[in-house]
Amino acid sequence: MSSSGIEIAKPFVTATTNVLSTMAGIQPIPGQPYVKKNNVAKGDVSAVVGITGHKNGSISVTFTKQCAIAVVKAMLGDDIQDIIQDTKDAVGEVTNMISGQARAALSEMGMTFQGATPSVIMGDGHTISHVTKSPVIAIPFKTNHGEFTVEFCLE
Repeated sequence: MSSSGIEIAKPFVTATTNVLSTMAGIQPIPGQPYVKKNNVAKGDVSAVVGITGHKNGSISVTFTKQCAIAVVKAMLGDDIQDIIQDTKDAVGEVTNMISGQARAALSEMGMTFQGATPSVIMGDGHTISHVTKSPVIAIPFKTNHGEFTVEFCLE
């Protein structure tokens, strides 16, 4: 992966670590970013945010079921009404916050982006359609509650 890809990945790693530790008290450990070869999600619940501005693209966060439920429980405590809807909302909210913090850091690097509202997709082996034909950079994270992956793609 190019050094510019690594530089652009850094704000996503920082934003993800901040959001998960602040919102859910979960300390994620980032793995090595890589270029994704297909559009199959590496988990069970994904949220995708389209971004426009400096370049067009998208950001997604995919959680394994176990990790998503840990995040929901950490955010809502015992106040879970509907596990599926609450999981969708929590994953969407976390993704929105990661997108916002990453975009703030990227704007300091001279790249200004606007983000859309996240759409959430659930299910085994679902696919994520990033809006560009450019390479998708994936950053795997491990937690005590399972794994999740942050992906971004900029045209």
